[in-house]
Amino acid sequence: MSIGRIAPRRLADSIVEELENMILEGTLQPGERLPAERNLAERFGVSRPSLREAVQRMATKGLLVSRQGGGHYVAESLGSSFTDPLITLLEGRPDAQRDLLEYRRTLEADCAYYAALRATAVDKAHLKTAYENLQACYASDGKSDLDQEGSADARFHLAIAEASHNVILLHTIRGLFSLLETNVVTNIGGMYAREKKTRSELMEQHRRLFEAIIEGRADDARYFAGQHIQYAQHVLSEQHESDRRMERSLRRTTPGVAAETDRPAKEH
Repeated sequence: MSIGRIAPRRLADSIVEELENMILEGTLQPGERLPAERNLAERFGVSRPSLREAVQRMATKGLLVSRQGGGHYVAESLGSSFTDPLITLLEGRPDAQRDLLEYRRTLEADCAYYAALRATAVDKAHLKTAYENLQACYASDGKSDLDQEGSADARFHLAIAEASHNVILLHTIRGLFSLLETNVVTNIGGMYAREKKTRSELMEQHRRLFEAIIEGRADDARYFAGQHIQYAQHVLSEQHESDRRMERSLRRTTPGVAAETDRPAKEH
């Protein structure tokens, strides 16, 4: 039997592995700047030439980019499942909004389940901050900006994904973040337009979900996360049907509108 020699591992290989792990686990996020070379070399306990070699390798892989003015950054496009043009395309389509809610129901229920099982003390502190920021928006009695409230809601759900310690779930949620943020804002506007009690119901749903994760009740966390999305689906579906009924009523009471609306467009 032929036995080959084991090649010694280069220090740069270990640095690359460590940086890649930091990206996967979310310690380094898309668009984030790496610490200064000297600080990073000291933190890793390696030489600066070895660090430069590792950074160059990661740049070749497309994981890091250099920007004018100095510094290396995690590629912003890393893990992006949805490009900006696609986000714009999906925003105004009710069917796409419905599909995203269905997707979120499955995805976030799993995130909540694993977060309840695996969240560390640091994760729980981060989740608590996100939860309190969201509750502060709700406590403003409608005076908070919907964009701000949508962002706080999305960040709360992102904090749950981070606490799940599942890198696939985390990067799927993170890749959806822009779309999720837009979807949350749209949903909030639609739900508040229907009934005032929606705000208190959302507050209660988030409270139950938060407490289940903090207390490690995994099955409850999964249930509450799914129930939360299902509630949004129900309210928005009713709102959509109500809008359609109103449109039909208005067409019937406006002379000529119904006939013009129902007439096929002419070909040119």
